Amino acid sequence: MKNSNRILPVIVISQFFCTSLWFAGNAIIADIARQLHLEPAYLAYLTSAVQSGFILGTLVFAVLSIADRFSPSLVFLACAVIAAVINLGVSIQGINSSTLLLLRFMTGFFLAGIYPVGMKIASDHYQQGLGKSLGYLVGALVLGTAFPHLLKSLMAALPWRYVVFSTSALSVVGGLAMFLMVPDGPYRKPGQKLNLNGFLQSFRDSKFRGAAFGYFGHMWELYAFWVFVPVMLTAYKNRHPGTVINVSLLSFLIIVAGSVSCVFSGLISRRLGTKRMAVIALSLSCFCCLVSPLLLFNNSVVAFIAFLFIWSMAVIADSPMFSTLVAQYAPERSKGTALTIVNCIGFSITIISIQLINALRNEGNAQCIYILLAVGPLLGLLALFKKKQQAIINS
Repeated sequence: MKNSNRILPVIVISQFFCTSLWFAGNAIIADIARQLHLEPAYLAYLTSAVQSGFILGTLVFAVLSIADRFSPSLVFLACAVIAAVINLGVSIQGINSSTLLLLRFMTGFFLAGIYPVGMKIASDHYQQGLGKSLGYLVGALVLGTAFPHLLKSLMAALPWRYVVFSTSALSVVGGLAMFLMVPDGPYRKPGQKLNLNGFLQSFRDSKFRGAAFGYFGHMWELYAFWVFVPVMLTAYKNRHPGTVINVSLLSFLIIVAGSVSCVFSGLISRRLGTKRMAVIALSLSCFCCLVSPLLLFNNSVVAFIAFLFIWSMAVIADSPMFSTLVAQYAPERSKGTALTIVNCIGFSITIISIQLINALRNEGNAQCIYILLAVGPLLGLLALFKKKQQAIINS
């Protein structure tokens, strides 16, 4: 296909630029908290506001079949620009905590036209080797998610608003690049009419259900881990006052390590198979949850940080695999809608796990609380093995 060599890099870079909006608020929460006199627990509410907006956005996009009825690149551009403008509102002088939550909620709403739509665009261009392509794409999401922490570290001497300005500018550039350089894919089959219950039809397929439920278990752990990485690092720093830790820089490096594992899992899946790679990665992240009490706050800072790097790489490696399975098992004419509704449910689950950890966590259980994150991977593995058993029975 003509220009196919540049299509994937443009999709990946655009996804990276636009998803930098996701954790822009998290990277500067300490500065905002000091300015507005907020409690540390506000971080969980700020993150959940973005997730809630994303959930509502994906539900609206799925019900209206936006990504299937309209050009995905145009949808991506519109949402990237709108989300960037809303993100700028965080920098308004005199902003209060309620307005901040509303702005982050609206940013999340329009991210629904960026992340799942980006996957839809990739699947429209690459049917062969989709796992590899989505590996790069999810890696871009991880990089975009972590990037505000790096910006905060690099701009430590500047006002925190520069992080907001930078992420908004990146989002506009990413949206324009997608629209101008990525045409509708050759495998796109646009939906011709509005089908208000079409987003539920995919779940009638047992293969689609198994992949979706595996993804839901993965999501229980993923965002909770990302949200609490800075919390874990800060807690370790407080417990070991003599240890020098740059929380913002380390948060970036730990989270962004997952982008490498996304690419790696995408490449390996071509040899091992997509589902097998998903099972391996989900099992590894489950193991990390279970052994976390032994390694968090370890007297050896090297062992502690190394463990967080390993966990970060394991927790996201299965994401492109599940996205690939969902895309492969979804009906062609409603693929964008199927990807969007699965994202909607998955991100709904992230709010529950984040708020649960936030509500239960205290100084006494900070070392073992994250074992609760193992529930998701365990249920996800159960769903995958149940699907495998059903396939054997039906054969």
